[in-house]
Amino acid sequence: MAGKEPLVYIDGEYQPKGSAKISVYDHGLLYGDGVFEGIRAYNGIVFHLREHIERMLEGLRITRINSPLSKEELMNAVVETLRRNNFMDAYIRLIITRGRGNLGLDPRSSQKPSIIIMSEPVGPAHGKEAREKGITAIISSYRRDMVDGTTHELKSLNYIQSVLAKFQAIDAGTDEVVMLDHRGMVSEFHGSNMFLVKQGIVHTPTSASGILHGITRSRVLKLAEELGYDVHERDITPYELLNADEVFLTGTLAEVVPVIRIQGVPIGEGKPGPVTKEIIRAFQRITQDPKEGTVIREQVPVPARARTISRPT
Repeated sequence: MAGKEPLVYIDGEYQPKGSAKISVYDHGLLYGDGVFEGIRAYNGIVFHLREHIERMLEGLRITRINSPLSKEELMNAVVETLRRNNFMDAYIRLIITRGRGNLGLDPRSSQKPSIIIMSEPVGPAHGKEAREKGITAIISSYRRDMVDGTTHELKSLNYIQSVLAKFQAIDAGTDEVVMLDHRGMVSEFHGSNMFLVKQGIVHTPTSASGILHGITRSRVLKLAEELGYDVHERDITPYELLNADEVFLTGTLAEVVPVIRIQGVPIGEGKPGPVTKEIIRAFQRITQDPKEGTVIREQVPVPARARTISRPT
């Protein structure tokens, strides 16, 4: 595969990255009408693939998009895409849109959802240095949407609020942005979940603050308990956040990263703390465990109609 473009799965066909296309009338493009998952493969293991697919199916239920493939078929399509690209360590983006339709918001014009699977070799979002030294953040002036509206519990294609929040971090010269909910309680970072440590106890915001139900977050909650820490899901104020002993974020691409300064205030001693370091080490171990995911096998059932499309000459 050296020198070749990655293949992208689009509706049962495999197209080279440079020529992979969908319709400009796709409602995912026109209205952000679709859901997606970011997934990681480590050393031939797709980390918690089943959990990612199950979360996606929950999002599809809420958005009333009918997936053309079943849970098992979606899992197989992800693994087959990695196998065809010969990727053992990769970031995978799985997208299901409402599909091609007419101009206008009526979803009934989109009769056939589209499935897209992209994969590329990748390292952690913030890199090894960030994991060892920590990153900085500010608190955004944008608020996460109320949970009875366009809740961020739904991993939809509409991430404009997070993009605008990222600009605030760029303008402030920080790496990340803390999002608050409509009450002013801490919700999450603009693209990852939030944890803090106080007096040896691990805390994280609840679903009530409009967080994404992160797959990495869920595993880290369990991991912290396995390591012997008390873990509390509760409301957290910005004051409590700034006075934490340690803060770290979790995400599929980011993994686990210490946050050492927020809003100009050093967190704890202003360097990665012992609990965060222990969780990072433990998380790195479990990503190599075949029991924590789906093995990229030599042969998997290929979704119906799947074929490779060569680049036009």
